[in-house]
Amino acid sequence: MLTYHRIGSPECGVHDPDLWSATQEQFDAQLHFLARHVQVVSGDELPDALAQRRGRHVALTFDDGYRDNYELAYPVLRTHGLPATFFLATGFIDRPHVAWWDEISWIVRSSRRERIDANGWLTEPMRLDAGHREAAARALVERYWSLPESRTTAYLDWLARACQTDRADPAAAASTWMTWEMVREMRASGMAFGAHTVDHPILARCTAEGQAHEIAASVARVRERLGEPVSLFAYPVGARGTFDDTTRACLRDAGITHAFSFYGGHRRPGGQDPLDIPRAFVSPTVSPARFRARVALPQVFARPLPEPDQ
Repeated sequence: MLTYHRIGSPECGVHDPDLWSATQEQFDAQLHFLARHVQVVSGDELPDALAQRRGRHVALTFDDGYRDNYELAYPVLRTHGLPATFFLATGFIDRPHVAWWDEISWIVRSSRRERIDANGWLTEPMRLDAGHREAAARALVERYWSLPESRTTAYLDWLARACQTDRADPAAAASTWMTWEMVREMRASGMAFGAHTVDHPILARCTAEGQAHEIAASVARVRERLGEPVSLFAYPVGARGTFDDTTRACLRDAGITHAFSFYGGHRRPGGQDPLDIPRAFVSPTVSPARFRARVALPQVFARPLPEPDQ
């Protein structure tokens, strides 16, 4: 299970650079290799493929619903005749706005300050001067992960004040996300779609009612717009500790049969937990040789990521 987010180059904007998975040229080369050496399965074929004990199957998945998936990834997928599965955070499509991780990156990059002082949100000062901003943005994103969902808006408001910037203008995201017309076109061409919540919160940091709403509403919206059942779901962030038993119960209630985490790792055929199927991250820094090795020997190269600090 290979996971992509954005296709293109981080130099294209001021949003989170860690979300860029490959340039269009890298993606084309990766698909060229996959088309020759493995069977690439779509979301419609995933349940059967996961149940098989033989064969070399690879699934390509994209999270969030960025428009470059349509503009850059989709044409390459069609050229190679390969399917992929796209997990949509439906709120970004219905009312385009800057995602919280992109907003954190934008705030840090836009700030003219050289440091943020320690306070109730941070245990120690954080440097923002040249050479430290990318690390600061990552640390501030991880701090967001740890917060109850009810405190996240206050956190972003504080960060904007501390960095002496405004909050990101929602209008800046008007062309960031796919439209439902794009989604329907891709579906008609054989791409598959699943749900990824409405607003991409860390589900385990939400109340039980909040989890139920985020899951059920996103599933219902994808079903409504595509006119078909939705049985696949990807956990936002997907690290250990970002979903829990309440999340699983909400998924079952919403009709989800397969859900996908995102902390790396590999499981042998027949050993999958259908509500915690591991996926490996694709990065633009992964060399072609490393990419080929990961596909050929996932049990060696698709190792789980370290446990996060909780």
